[in-house]
Amino acid sequence: MQAVIEGESRTFSDYEEAYRAFSWESVRAGIPDLPDGRGLNIAHVAVDRHLAEGRGGTVAIRCVAEDGTVEDLTYADLAARTSRFANVLAELGVRKGDRVMSLLGRQPEQYVVALGTLKHTAVFSPLFSSFGPEPIRDRLSLGDARVLVTTPSLYRRKVAPIRADLPGLQHVLLVGDTAVEGTIALDPALDATSPDYAIPRTDPGDMALLHFTSGTTGKPKGAVHVHEAVVAHHATSAFALDLRHGDVFWCTADPGWVTGTSYGIIAPLTHGATLISYAGEFAAEAWYRLLEQQRVDVWYTAPTALRMLVKYGTDLPRQHDLSALRHIASVGEALNPEVVVWGREAYGLTVHDNWWQTETGAIMISNYRGTEVRPGSMGRPMPGIRAAVLARGEDGRAAIVDGAAREAGTDEVGEIALRPGWPSMFRGYLNDQERYDSCFAGGWYLSGDLARVDADGYFWFVGRADDVIKSAGHLIGPFEVETALMEHPAVLESGVIGKPDAVAGEVVKAFVTLKPGFEPSDDLELELLAFGRRRLGGLAPKEIAFDPHLPHTSSGKVMRRLLKARELGLPEGDLSTLERPS
Repeated sequence: MQAVIEGESRTFSDYEEAYRAFSWESVRAGIPDLPDGRGLNIAHVAVDRHLAEGRGGTVAIRCVAEDGTVEDLTYADLAARTSRFANVLAELGVRKGDRVMSLLGRQPEQYVVALGTLKHTAVFSPLFSSFGPEPIRDRLSLGDARVLVTTPSLYRRKVAPIRADLPGLQHVLLVGDTAVEGTIALDPALDATSPDYAIPRTDPGDMALLHFTSGTTGKPKGAVHVHEAVVAHHATSAFALDLRHGDVFWCTADPGWVTGTSYGIIAPLTHGATLISYAGEFAAEAWYRLLEQQRVDVWYTAPTALRMLVKYGTDLPRQHDLSALRHIASVGEALNPEVVVWGREAYGLTVHDNWWQTETGAIMISNYRGTEVRPGSMGRPMPGIRAAVLARGEDGRAAIVDGAAREAGTDEVGEIALRPGWPSMFRGYLNDQERYDSCFAGGWYLSGDLARVDADGYFWFVGRADDVIKSAGHLIGPFEVETALMEHPAVLESGVIGKPDAVAGEVVKAFVTLKPGFEPSDDLELELLAFGRRRLGGLAPKEIAFDPHLPHTSSGKVMRRLLKARELGLPEGDLSTLERPS
C-alpha cells in the first residue's frame, strides 16, 4: 500500500539522525531524582515532582463514568491521595518489595493504588477485572501477594470463594466505606492517614512492577520490572506517541494489562499530561463523543477497537469535532494495513502501529509522527533499541550456533530479537530464573515473535513462533484454558487454539474429549461455555468442539499446532512426533 507521511513532530524530523544521536544517559539526565539524592522512584517522576515545578493545579487524571459524570484529580490531589495510600501500607506493615495487587476497573482508586504502592517502594501488580476466580487465584499465589485492593462486588464474586487457598494474602482492602469479615474498608483507612509521605530511598534497580503474561505451557509467569523503567516510559511515549506537556491523552487499554500501566498511568504523567480514564465499555458513539468533549490530543488504542469502528464507517466520526486530535497509535497485535488507510479517510490522520511485549516493558519498534508510515508495518526500532530479525532453525526459533546468531536477510522471516540493556527490560520471571535465562541467547533477547525486515529497515509482523493466542490484544495461554476446562466433571481432556476472527484477531476455541458416560450435545456445549466463563472470565473459550481423538505427541502432549491446521484447512506439516495407535 502507498506510504504516507503525516504532520510535523517536535520529536522527529529525521529518523536516522534521531536514532544516531540518541543516548539513554541523556534521557536519564533529564529525569528528576528524589530530593537529597535518594534515588529514582516512578511515583516521584510521575506525580510529586510536578508540585515542586508549579503544576499541582493541572488535571492529572480525568475519570469519566459511563454516564458522562466526570471526576478530576489534579496533580496535587493525586500526590495527597497516593501519599495517604502509602501511609496505609506502612501502617499495615507492608515492606519494600512486598506485592500489592489491584483487582479494579478504570476508577480513581486504580491510579491511587498503583502510584501509592510505588511511593512506598512496594511492588504494584494489576489484575484484569474480567478474570475469573481461577486466573485470579493463580496470580495472587504466584505473585506472593500480601495486599489486594478490589471492590466489594468483585471480592464477593471472585475472591471470597478462593480466599482460603491464599494464606499469604494478609490484607484485602475494599473500595468504599464498608468492609466485610476479613477485609478493610479503603476510604476510612485513607481518611485516617496523613496526605504527606516522604518516599524512601529507591534504587533504580529496585523491583517496582510485576506483570503476568501467559506462555504456551504451564502457569502464567510474572515479569519483573524496576523503577528505572520510567526512563523508557518517558522517552518512548515522546517518540512513539508524540506526548507533550499539557496534552489530553486517552489510552483505552485496561489498567489490568501492561499497556494500561506503562502508557495508561505512568508515561503520560511523567510528561505532565492529563490522562483520560473512561469507565464505559466500547461503543462507537460514546467513544467519539468522549474524543470530542474531552478534546483528546493523543489517542492510544487497539486494532480490535479500530476494526470495530471501521464497521460504523466514516460518517459517524465526521459528525463529531475531532479537531483536537493530533496523533493516533495502536498496539496489542498487528494492525491491518486497511485500517491505516481507513483512518486517513475517517480522521484525516494516520494510525501509527508499534510493537512491544510485557517483557520489554515499553515500546521497542514503532511508526513515528512526521516520518514515512508503510501501512501494515510495525515501523522501525526506537532510538536506543538495537533490534534485528534472526534467521531461524528447524524449530522455527532463532538459530544460535556456537553462541552466535545470524541476522536474517532482507524480507527473510525470522525471530525478532533485541540487544539487552534498555531501561525497561524485564529483570526476571518471579521465582523462575531458568525460564528467564532461556529468553536470552547469543547476546540477544529472543522475543518469540516472527517478522521480516524490508530493505529500508521497516519491520513487518508475521506471527508467533509458538501457539499463544492473541485475542483483542490480550495474550492467552492455551494451557491455562485447558486446565480450567478439565475441572468440569464431563471433560477428560482438551486442546485449545486461537481461531482467526475479523474483529478480535483470534478467539479461543477448545476441542474437548469427554469422559465415559458423557455424550456430546448442544446442552453440554452451552454448559461448558458457561463453565469456562465462570472459571476464566475474559479468557474463556468462545467455541467448543467435541473430539474423541485429540492428536498427541509421543510424549503425550496435545498437538495444538495440528488442531489449528485441521481447523483452518492448512498443511499439517511434520507429523513425525504424532502418537500412533499401537
